[in-house]
Amino acid sequence: MTKFCSERIAKYAFEYAYLNNRKKVTAVHKANIMKLADGLFLESCREVGSKYPSIKYNEIIVDNCCMQLVSKPEQFDVMVTPNLYGNLVANTAAGIAGGTGVMPGGNVGADHAVFEQGASAGNVGNQMIVEQKKANPVALLLSSAMMLRHLQFPSFADRLETAVKHVISDWKKDLGGDSNLGGDSSTQEVVDAIIANLD
Repeated sequence: MTKFCSERIAKYAFEYAYLNNRKKVTAVHKANIMKLADGLFLESCREVGSKYPSIKYNEIIVDNCCMQLVSKPEQFDVMVTPNLYGNLVANTAAGIAGGTGVMPGGNVGADHAVFEQGASAGNVGNQMIVEQKKANPVALLLSSAMMLRHLQFPSFADRLETAVKHVISDWKKDLGGDSNLGGDSSTQEVVDAIIANLD
């Protein structure tokens, strides 16, 4: 972990919060144990945060963060973490949201960005889910919406997200074999329903 990289991810988090009218950025760390690396990360977050006075900034140790995410998820808005803690937090959030198949994700760098399923515990590369046609397409579709927003196509992103949300709220069925939403829809049935709900 370097100061340059810590500052870059902190700046991205605060800039994202500012541009998306978010109110708080939480830095997730383990500086009580990883004193040098995570200490540097927190120092960078504090420095960058001081340039965004309209955005509240706080810090939380990763252990407590995962517990708080389960018990009181509404307290979080934008979270900034080193890579390892981000994986832990993303998979915890996926479990709360209904499984890894509903969790979008993006890896955004200075010059490139990749958008993909945001949490991967247990189902990425699971051939049985593919063979049974139970792969949940929601995470990939929501990641596509994130990509569209990143590419400055917010109206297309909004349309896709709205269609996905409509299908999830109306169906009350399983949106793939890996989610905990209940039901038995196939991958193709979910995709067809979402396409039908695009405005």
